[in-house]
Parts: sequence; C-alpha cells; structure tokens
Amino acid sequence: MLKPSINWLLIFVPISAWLHYAVPDSHTQTFLCACLAILPLAGWLGKGTENLAHHTGEAVGGLLNATFGNAAELIIAIAAMRNGLYDVVKASLTGSIIGNVLLVAGLSMLLGGFKYKTQTFNRMAAQNQATMLLLAAVSLILPAAFHYLAGPAGAAREGDLSMEISIILLVVYVLSLVFTLVTHKQLFGGEGGEAHGGEAQPWSVGKSVTVLAGSTALIAWVSEILVGSVEHAAHSFGMTSIFVGVIVVAIIGNAAEHSTAILVARKNRMDLALGIAVGSSIQIALFVAPVLVLLSYFIAPAPMNLVFTPAEVIAVTLSVLICAQVANDGESNWMEGVQMLAVYAILGVVFYFLPELHGK
Repeated sequence: MLKPSINWLLIFVPISAWLHYAVPDSHTQTFLCACLAILPLAGWLGKGTENLAHHTGEAVGGLLNATFGNAAELIIAIAAMRNGLYDVVKASLTGSIIGNVLLVAGLSMLLGGFKYKTQTFNRMAAQNQATMLLLAAVSLILPAAFHYLAGPAGAAREGDLSMEISIILLVVYVLSLVFTLVTHKQLFGGEGGEAHGGEAQPWSVGKSVTVLAGSTALIAWVSEILVGSVEHAAHSFGMTSIFVGVIVVAIIGNAAEHSTAILVARKNRMDLALGIAVGSSIQIALFVAPVLVLLSYFIAPAPMNLVFTPAEVIAVTLSVLICAQVANDGESNWMEGVQMLAVYAILGVVFYFLPELHGK
C-alpha cells in the first residue's frame, strides 16, 4: 500500500469538490486539484477499456473507449450550450478533434516508437477512418464558406443548413458503425500486439463495463467542476478564452484517451491506440457536434449552427490532412509522432497569440 501509485491522486476528487462548493472563489486551486483528480480516473477508464478489448476486439474496444471518453465532453458541452456559450462549445469541439488526431495519436506513435522501431496497424481501418475525418472537415468547411460567401442575406438560412448537415452526418456515422462492426468487421482486425499469455487474467465483461461506467461518471462530475474554474484560472495566467477552449480544456477533457492510447501503444497495439485517438475525433465531429445542434432546438436559448471560425476550420483541416498522410502506409514510427506533435504545437502557438474573439 505504501508503493507510489497514481491512485494516490484520487484524494484530489473530494478536495476538488470541497473547494468548488465550500470555497467558490478559489478558482486556481480548484482548477489544479481537478486536473490532478482526473488523471487517476482516466487511468481506471483506460484499464477498463483495455480489459474489455480482450473480449470484444480492437475495433469495439476503441469505439467503447472513445464513447466513454467523450461522454464527459458531451455533458460539459450541453451545460455550456444551455447557457448560450456557443463559442465555448465550438472551441471545445475543435480542440477535441485536433487534440485526439494530433496530440493523442502523436504521443502514441512517439512513445510506442521508442519501444518498437516500426509499428504496424490495419491499413484498411486507418484509411476508412481518415476518409471519415475528411468528411468531418468538409462538414466544417462548407457551413463556414456559406456564412462568409452568402453574407448577411444567408444568415437566416444557416440554422436550416446546419440542421440538414447534422442529420446527414448522424446517418453516415451510424452507417459507418454498421460497416465496421457488422458487414465488414473481418477487415478491421488488429495487427501486431504483445502476447498476453504472461499477463494477469483480464477482467470479466461485467467488471470492465462497471469500471468504465463508474470512472466516466466521476470524470464527468470532476470535469464540470474543472470547466467552472478553468476560464478564471487560465485568464489569471494571461490566456484567452479561445486558447482555453481549444487547447487547455481539450487536453484535460481528453485525459482518458491520452492515457489509454499511450498505454496500449507501448504494448504494440496500434490498432487499438489509433481506434481510440482517431475514432474519438470522428465521434466528436460526426456524432457529438450534430447531436448538440439538434439538442439546441430544445434546451438552448437559440439554435446552434455549425459555422466555426476560420481559425478553427483551418486547424481541423490541417490536422485531418496530416493524419491521412501518416495513416496511408499502415506503419508508424517515433518520427511520425514528432511530426504530428509539431503541428499541434504550432496550432497551439497560433491560438495562444490569436486575439480574443466574441461571436460572429
């Protein structure tokens, strides 16, 4: 029990809650404690996912991790949207997409590549995911293009345009699940991976699902506490709202994907690592964003559209392009991880220096 463990950080879960409710003005302390509290919870989420993947396969395991990992982000986005904070919602969606594609996948390739000279993954699955990401980029580019090309005369139609595009994206996402998990599941088997014979017996499906559900619920709760303090804390460090939404909140919100993808990449299970990283971005773009648009008609002060800022559209498009390039050959190495992280770092610098923007 005295052996150092990340589980010791679980003490920050009640500390974060106490600071949030008892000392509501201690934003910086609450922010730091909530960040520390999410780390061990993300670790438990990762353990549940990895054990469940032993029973379901890499494709389903990656999908489940992306779904549970994005649950917190969806809850936080709904809370922000109900308060009419549409710019914050869109910034967090953008940050989740580029964070998973570049940061999570990049770190997985980098740290996995330090242990294995070359890692292989299912090229068919990677190309399918890259194409889905291109569709996500199109779904952001065209509404933004319509906004700036149509001008004031087209403003009244942006809501209808976003609604119809959202329905198309949801239909495609559901069909992609049918393609991956039902009709063509034989094409999405994992390649590589360490032998598991010497490892402990994997958890049962029931235990894995219970750990996934429990850790997701706690992450959602702590994340809501964190988001309530992150803007004040970040501004005390001189950060703008868009940098907070796109970079800071996204990194913390994706802690579950970070830990799990890196863990399995170090075990040479790149199919699962990419399924988590890229699959999470696809789910954000093709499921979470359209669902938020539809929900906004019922729970928000006004309908939300899919018109993102030029900076957000450019960031997502460039992230998708480099991801498609790296995934094309079915192999990865540490240098490709460096390249993806470099793009993320450059985007982070741009968003840091970008002036504060208020609406469109």
